[in-house]
Amino acid sequence: MPRLGVNVDHVATLREARKGKLPDPVAAAVLVEMAGADGIVCHLREDRRHIKDKDLYLLKDVVKTHLNLEMAATEEMIKIALDVLPDMVTLVPERREELTTEGGLDVVRHFDYLEEVVEMLRQQGIVVSLFIDPEIQQIKSAARLGADYVEIHTGLYANAEDLGSALDELEKIRSMAAAAAKLGLGVSAGHGLNYQNVREIARIPQIEELNIGHSIVSRAVMVGMERAVREMLELIRR
Repeated sequence: MPRLGVNVDHVATLREARKGKLPDPVAAAVLVEMAGADGIVCHLREDRRHIKDKDLYLLKDVVKTHLNLEMAATEEMIKIALDVLPDMVTLVPERREELTTEGGLDVVRHFDYLEEVVEMLRQQGIVVSLFIDPEIQQIKSAARLGADYVEIHTGLYANAEDLGSALDELEKIRSMAAAAAKLGLGVSAGHGLNYQNVREIARIPQIEELNIGHSIVSRAVMVGMERAVREMLELIRR
């Protein structure tokens, strides 16, 4: 049964719509943990469009479960990560013009640079995960790199327009999760997962954690954060 990491970025997105103080992603993280989630995820972007540096430092002090910092592998972000020392860093690609992360990190292309970054983070006791597409060459490169985990990008599965396409993408995810585990990598998954499509991903035995944000925050607007998290946990654990 996979763990649930809840991404609180979009609580901060609501806050930034008015450039005020509410809703507070740190307070949301407390509610998420009270509801039984296994960890908190946040993405500190270069443009600071939602989570701010102050949020990250407060989350480090407040989170009692597991803090997973998503970030680009830039000099600025590496410096912040080494200062904050979250439990885990997930390295992701990032473009200013994208609405959300559009694909996985190209580990094959950026292998030499990422090898240095991964080693630097791991030397400080930070668990390192790479957010990648479900492709065998990316999996193999992540293993050679010395990463602890891969997070498989589930966006094409989640956004598939028909059942056939969804099943094809699901099979890729299953196959790559098995390959990653065989190579000694921990496996998580995320992007676009919601209350309708999460069950099939949760059934994949090698997947240890699901990282979900937007759908839970959207549900929380209607029913409250604790109920939204508990409903997702019930789907995963069922």
